[in-house]
Amino acid sequence: MARISGIDIPRNKRVVVSLTYVYGIGLATSKQILKDAGVSEDTRVSALTEDELSKIRTEVKNFTTEGDLRREVTMNIKRLMEIGSYRGMRHRRGLPTRGQNTRNNARTRKGKTKAVAGKKK
Repeated sequence: MARISGIDIPRNKRVVVSLTYVYGIGLATSKQILKDAGVSEDTRVSALTEDELSKIRTEVKNFTTEGDLRREVTMNIKRLMEIGSYRGMRHRRGLPTRGQNTRNNARTRKGKTKAVAGKKK
């Protein structure tokens, strides 16, 4: 079982795709890691040697991933809320923070609609 940054990556997928299962590593970062480690993108995880895995692990350590990255993101959001910025207020109210329309959409951030008493249809 291949473990990178405390995550069991899928064995039957290509390495370039399997690395994206680690929080903080996308496709572009995954390709860069494999290029720096000197591992082919087309290799399956099950076919990796222990030497190649260790090279990939050392390259992944150069990036902020998993718990550290999650902590950093939550601290950034808390900081925005504490200083009372516009984005912080939007986070606090559970509304979209990047200027999206909220009149018709934004169900993901706003949640289910509540029935209003006495509203005519």
